[in-house]
Amino acid sequence: MRLITKGIGMLAMLVSSSVFSLEIGDSAPNFSLKASDGNTYSLEQFVGKQAIVIAWYPKAFTRGCTIECKSLAENGHLLRAYDVSYFMASVDPLEDSIAFAESTQAVFPLLSDPSKKAAKAFDVMAFYGYPKRHTIYISKEGKILLVDRNVNSATSAQDIAQNLQLLGIPKVAQSPTALN
Repeated sequence: MRLITKGIGMLAMLVSSSVFSLEIGDSAPNFSLKASDGNTYSLEQFVGKQAIVIAWYPKAFTRGCTIECKSLAENGHLLRAYDVSYFMASVDPLEDSIAFAESTQAVFPLLSDPSKKAAKAFDVMAFYGYPKRHTIYISKEGKILLVDRNVNSATSAQDIAQNLQLLGIPKVAQSPTALN
């Protein structure tokens, strides 16, 4: 029986990762999600204006997710150097996202998707009911630039910054006073 269950689980993983995957060049799914900063964010806010990065994570207050969130909080300057808005997102209730943002000193919004609608649209839901740790890069035209399915929690900020550079996302122009 255990072998059958294991085989069904493996088949579910193969089907979910190959049939419904977002691909480079696809239109990003529209979303509208409440965030830890009290705002609601949607894809349409950014189309034509700015690229976005959404780092999906399984669950607030778990070890790997805490490490990833702290990486982004402590190294956010690397991401703010680019013309991009960045978020972490989970299916946690908004209250958990707010508390998690406070506990990790996140200075960026954590998006809350308790209905799992956006997570399913972005094809990040795992068969066990939580999002996979995937980072989605979206162009300012609303197209998928990259789906990073091999996220390292500890170096997440550095890896995102490197990918933004490789993807050709422009850096933010610095004012003369910022150079001093």
